[in-house]
Amino acid sequence: MSHNRICELLRIRYPIIQGGMVWTSGWKLASAVSNAGGLGLIGSGSMNPDLLREHIRKCKAATKKSYGVNIPLLYKHTEEYIPIIIEEKVPIVVSSAGSPKKYCGVLKEAGIIVGHVVPSAKLAKKCEAAGVDFVVAEGFEAGGHNGIDEITSLSLIPQVAESLKIPFLAAGGIGTGAQIYAAMILGADGVQIGTRFASTQEASCHENFKHRIVNAAENDTILTLKELVPVRLSKNEFYQQIVELKTRGEDTHEKLSKVLGKGRAKKGIFEGDMVEGELEFGQVSGLINDIPTVSDLVKTLILQFNQARQKGSEIQF
Repeated sequence: MSHNRICELLRIRYPIIQGGMVWTSGWKLASAVSNAGGLGLIGSGSMNPDLLREHIRKCKAATKKSYGVNIPLLYKHTEEYIPIIIEEKVPIVVSSAGSPKKYCGVLKEAGIIVGHVVPSAKLAKKCEAAGVDFVVAEGFEAGGHNGIDEITSLSLIPQVAESLKIPFLAAGGIGTGAQIYAAMILGADGVQIGTRFASTQEASCHENFKHRIVNAAENDTILTLKELVPVRLSKNEFYQQIVELKTRGEDTHEKLSKVLGKGRAKKGIFEGDMVEGELEFGQVSGLINDIPTVSDLVKTLILQFNQARQKGSEIQF
């Protein structure tokens, strides 16, 4: 795979970055992805400030290659994350779930490369105007927090490609080398992969959660909780509680918030409660059937990419 704008910007071998997933993207996963030639991201959303600093330092000790931190801007510790990231000289930040305007300037002044995750071409252009260095355009197939408009990756990627001058990565429903090739043919400079990296040996999520991904069928997830914050999750018993509220016409903000409560994602993803936990993963889970090391996974992705590229060259009309 030849170098492109994203590889040059992020100083990585392959145009693949790993999503900053809560309770999943600790320093072990991030450093393993970076060592394998991609860009590993520490997911700060499930960390307090002190724990984030610890993971940054462990990641720096485990890899000499590019790595970064994902910051969900709606989280309460965001203000405290920024000085830590600057003090620890984190080279790359990918923000999400909010506007990048507030922190983009101060991060770039510190020499940090800034990306932002968006669910639409309209928001991608706003991020470009705000000064980010690159965008991650995420289709609604993705697990976890998501766009309310349900724009699929197949539709989103070419629209973003037409809208931007800066580099962008495609995300949402991508977990094979052929899908990476397809995203780049549609105009993306690279991809962000979440669920496929969640089901690796180095991911910090619970083994029960990894096996839930492996055993999932194509229709096992759904985008829900739009009344609060749209999220794609598994249709487990917790999700059925949401369905029951909707059936009774009691899906108000207050009642949904009460059912969601606190710590649902931690309960499911990190502690392994497959019944009462909020199990956030994407539609690509239907294609996942193993739990490899990150190194083996990246090698497989590159092999699949090259096979798809060869097949693509043979297709004619």
